[in-house]
Amino acid sequence: MNQPSPRHDSAADASQPAWYQRIPDPMVLIFMILVAAYLMTFVVPAGEFERETVDGQTTVVPGSFEYLPDVAALHVFDIFVAIPEGLIQASQFLFIVFIAGGLFHVLQRTGALENAIGVAVHRAGVEEKPENKNLIIVAGTFIYGFFGVAVGFENNIALVPIGVLIASAIGCSRLVGVTMAVGGIGVGFALSPINPYTVGVAQGIGELPTFSGWWLRTAMVLLCLATLALFICRYVTRVEFVDEQPAELDKRLSDYRLTGRNWLTLAIFVGGLVAMLIGVFTRDWYINEIAAIFLILAIIIGFINGLSANGLVRQLMEGASAVTPGALVIGLAASIQVILDDAQVIDTIVNSLSTLVSGMPIALAAVVSSVIQGVINLFVPGGSGQALVTMPILIPLADLIGMSRQLMITSFQVGDGLTNLIVPTSGGTLAMLALGKVSYAQWLRVITPVLLLIYAMCWLALVVGHYVGY
Repeated sequence: MNQPSPRHDSAADASQPAWYQRIPDPMVLIFMILVAAYLMTFVVPAGEFERETVDGQTTVVPGSFEYLPDVAALHVFDIFVAIPEGLIQASQFLFIVFIAGGLFHVLQRTGALENAIGVAVHRAGVEEKPENKNLIIVAGTFIYGFFGVAVGFENNIALVPIGVLIASAIGCSRLVGVTMAVGGIGVGFALSPINPYTVGVAQGIGELPTFSGWWLRTAMVLLCLATLALFICRYVTRVEFVDEQPAELDKRLSDYRLTGRNWLTLAIFVGGLVAMLIGVFTRDWYINEIAAIFLILAIIIGFINGLSANGLVRQLMEGASAVTPGALVIGLAASIQVILDDAQVIDTIVNSLSTLVSGMPIALAAVVSSVIQGVINLFVPGGSGQALVTMPILIPLADLIGMSRQLMITSFQVGDGLTNLIVPTSGGTLAMLALGKVSYAQWLRVITPVLLLIYAMCWLALVVGHYVGY
């Protein structure tokens, strides 16, 4: 009997989809996590801490945890009730995705942004020197990292499509642009030495000077951004990316020109971003106000580029429809926290995890604390909210085991911030992926390897920080 040829076998193997192509659709993946969270409520008992309001902030009273014996078990029907409730709770993220999608669709139709990027990349000499594209990727990663450090996380949602266009201009996939933008913003925000949402709140609870201990976090963020940039240049640019909506420039780089109307459009767009930043820093603006700025920009930019009212609405609707799948993923992810809140098990999880570090060597406890914060971030998304829940417990714990409060806060920042890039309950990350038109499964495939490396670097920094008296 003739044996099958090796060529035939290899061809059959080649026809098998790669592992990452077998990852379920993001909707399926997150629904599976939702069901797992529901099942967990039958294993984890309900419990809660006492809370008190101090200077307008609600904080947990350390040592006040008690189990709640009379909490009724959730019904399987509650899984499906949690989904519309999650959509309601995440509505601000959904709407900023819809409005930002409309804004960038209008911007794309004007050609101003594409012309500006085409001109800039052409002047950088990428056509004559292809190796210069790596310089653009490195510079872009650090620029996005700076925005993450100085501005925040969700506040930078509008900048993600620009990264996609930059990647297209240098001949890379939209995955490169999204990794540069979302990764840079995420790492910058996670390790920022001046993060008011995590470091500022946590140091206030820990009674430390605001943004003290900045030097270690500055070294961490610079080193980790450099690692991310190198990873993008060496790995992400080579990843085979199946893109149903490729981001392509319409012309050769040498053919791009900026018209007077383009300059006016860009000036209005940049002016709107500046107004947004002023509002964020001086008037405590957040998602709703930022979305309002985006809507105003879309209207002004549309009209100065000759769109009628009906035409503007049509463009906004087209842009919103393009990001609808990603927006709905955000709402589905929010239903996970709805289930855990309804079962009243979040405080039980926090209490159980916080006791794990007792009795450990201090350097190891710092590393384990960051892992615990990463787990908690799945259930309590939002840096400031997580600081208010966990720091009143972990600061006294740090005092008891001899760990410095500064080190405990930096451990919290590492665990909370970096996991924002992968947990499905991070509305800001899912919103950015929706605007970049990269699926959650594709994102996990590319970001996980470098995130593990960045975690290892940060854990080493925590150990070094302990031994140098940080």
